[in-house]
Amino acid sequence: MQNAIGPRFYLLVLFITGISLLHYLTPLDHLMPHCIYQRLFYIPLILAAFWFGFRGGMVCAIVVSIVYVTYVFHSTAHVAMNLEQYLEILLYNVVGGVTGFLSQRERRQAYQLQQTALGLEQSYEKLSRQSERIMDMEGQLRQCERLSTIGELAAVLAHEIRNPLGSIQGTAEILKDDFQPSDKKYEFLEIMVKESKRLNKVVEDFLRLARPQPIVMGSCDLAEELHNVISLLSAEARKRNIALECRVDSMPAIAGDPEKLRQAFLNIVLNGLQASAQGGMVTITVRREESESGDNAWVELIFTDTGPGIPAEAADKIFEPFFTTKQGGTGLGLVITRKIIEGHGGSITVQNAPGKGAACRIRLPAKKGAAQEENERKNTHN
Repeated sequence: MQNAIGPRFYLLVLFITGISLLHYLTPLDHLMPHCIYQRLFYIPLILAAFWFGFRGGMVCAIVVSIVYVTYVFHSTAHVAMNLEQYLEILLYNVVGGVTGFLSQRERRQAYQLQQTALGLEQSYEKLSRQSERIMDMEGQLRQCERLSTIGELAAVLAHEIRNPLGSIQGTAEILKDDFQPSDKKYEFLEIMVKESKRLNKVVEDFLRLARPQPIVMGSCDLAEELHNVISLLSAEARKRNIALECRVDSMPAIAGDPEKLRQAFLNIVLNGLQASAQGGMVTITVRREESESGDNAWVELIFTDTGPGIPAEAADKIFEPFFTTKQGGTGLGLVITRKIIEGHGGSITVQNAPGKGAACRIRLPAKKGAAQEENERKNTHN
């Protein structure tokens, strides 16, 4: 501000000093130049009012009046001329005050308009964010409606399918024992048993999605559960010649259902194994995130694979029921996994990894320490 005022102030001083010198250095009998000089005083007056508002215009008018009245006192002109010059001094003050007032009001209005525009911009951004949240809520509502439809369908069909399906599978296994593996009928019966198991898995996935078991919250050791997942899928990884690595040594326990979380982790790791080619790798990384306020913390699990990644057209559909890019997939694995994670108060996202393959990120709330829980209890009682 001082850098902006300094040059303007010195320019006004230069104007007033220069015009005053012209008055004093010009002989008094040259009336025409003096008339021109006294009109030149309006230049610094208007500039001061425009730059510094009402106060600047009045201060400049008073300075000009003092400078000019000194010249008038020393003037030997006619009395009528002196009267005209005194009226000119009055006009200096009127012009300086009115121009400064109008300039200051214009700046105030411009500032108000700027604040209004800023407020409108903030309101627009707020409305945009609210609109996005509403769209997200509508998407979640549509997904809940689809899941509700699946639940009703599964409840009706489950008992009608599982009983005869079990009979078909059992009969096929009994008949298969009557034939040698080289027999053509043995191959057909093997296909029947295999497809019966696959269909039974689809029905079981329906039931998990439609009638999920309640989540029993307790202490869950993430490191232990992840190592259990590695042990369960190590044979499948060796079969596919894929390295399976878990980069977590120790991690504080979280509040959760170990069985449900193990099921979710198994789904994700199995997807990674099925997506990766031979010689690939599936990596699990775990890290803890502290919130800025320090009230709570999060545990983030990142599952990365070296598969082909997620096609652009499938990025928004991977959590929709029945949508799958795998041959023979049911399209329910990630839906069930998401339901489990959200039931624990967490979130799950899947996106292409920076290099290649896909990365699945799970965020779960960390278990509160005993001290923090005690403080919260005290605050609640207070």
